[in-house]
Amino acid sequence: MAISAQLVKDLRERTGSGMMECKKALVETDGDLDAAVELMRKRGMAKADKKADRVAAEGGIHVAVSEDRSSGAMVEVNSETDFVANGDDFKGFADAVARRVLEDNPDDLDALHALPLESGGDKDINTARQELVAKIGENIQVRRFVRFSNSGAVIGDYLHGARIGVLVELEGGNEELARDICMHIAASRPMCVSPEDVPEETRKAEKDILVAQAQDSGKPENIIEKMVEGRMKKWLSEVALVGQPFVKDPDKTVGKLLEESGARVVAFRRFEVGEGIEKKKENFAEEVKAQVEGS
Repeated sequence: MAISAQLVKDLRERTGSGMMECKKALVETDGDLDAAVELMRKRGMAKADKKADRVAAEGGIHVAVSEDRSSGAMVEVNSETDFVANGDDFKGFADAVARRVLEDNPDDLDALHALPLESGGDKDINTARQELVAKIGENIQVRRFVRFSNSGAVIGDYLHGARIGVLVELEGGNEELARDICMHIAASRPMCVSPEDVPEETRKAEKDILVAQAQDSGKPENIIEKMVEGRMKKWLSEVALVGQPFVKDPDKTVGKLLEESGARVVAFRRFEVGEGIEKKKENFAEEVKAQVEGS
């Protein structure tokens, strides 16, 4: 049957796919628009599965915070290139995912993927992700999320571009202080709130390094012990938020700033796009050679 231009246009608006792909689907389904949508959806999932093994180490950090700032959510959504991460389709998807985390508080990634992308909608997040993969042509993954909620606290957030994001749960302070703390964390990368929060395993590993360094000095054991003790104290203050010099006023520690404001950081999380993901090393010459030999 003849496929009208209007029918192709309608399918493009519903799927975001190319004109020829839409026309082909309509021909295969005898002009049935709903059947064509379903056919393209299935094909999109197949394409998404094929791209699932490709490294997605770019992307963006997206945040959603309630109007009263008593709860907030932050997600990392990855793509293969920053070009895609800067596109409206990707941003819209990532913003919607952050909103779902904020409103529905899923237990883990599996639970998040099963939630509807839009409140009350019939398309879950994973299906929407697969359709986006098919449309854009890159692997896209929801990597991780965090959510804070405390009716007696202020949730602070900060995005440095879209590559670094920070979420802070602050008791006893205000929105301005919470944002200042977020900005500090983005810049200074503390490991935890206070020295007491540093995991014992991490403490031991650092102490072993310091002991080995001190022993190379050839000093007596009692001197080495004092050297290690002093260096450990210094290291703990450097990795803990409250011991770090505040970025806006280095003469004052973050702990002192909080004390002056009668505030306390309950928790924080800092996300940086792609951290911990092993990126594939591209060799452009080899890639071109392989394409030529395969053609």
